[in-house]
Amino acid sequence: MVRLWIALGVAAVVFYIYSVADCALFDRSRVRGLPKPVWLLIIILFPVIGGILWFLIGRGRRRADTIRRVTAPDDDPEFLGKLRMDRDQEERIRQLEKELAELDDNGPDNDQTGRRDG
Repeated sequence: MVRLWIALGVAAVVFYIYSVADCALFDRSRVRGLPKPVWLLIIILFPVIGGILWFLIGRGRRRADTIRRVTAPDDDPEFLGKLRMDRDQEERIRQLEKELAELDDNGPDNDQTGRRDG
C-alpha cells in the first residue's frame, strides 16, 4: 500500500511540474477562460486540481486557421524548392567530378606525389 502512495505522489509531482511548465510556456493568445497569470496562480495553489482544470478549460486548442493544410508534393512550393536545391547540388557534384577527372587526365606523366598504387 505504501508503494502505491509513493507512486501516486511521484505521479502528482510530475503532473504538477508539467502543468506549471505547460501553462508558463503556452501561447498567450490560445489561453481560454482566465488570463495566463491567473491560471498559473490556480495551478500553484491547487496543484492537482489546478492542473486538471488547466488542461480541461484553460488550454485552448489550435485554431483551424493555424492548422497546416496537407497538399500534394507537386503543389507544395517548399517541397519543390527542396527538389530544385537537390538538383542544383547534384549538378555541382557532377561538375566537380568532371573537373577532377580532367585534372587526373591532364596530370604529369611522372607521378611525383609519392603515391604508390602499385
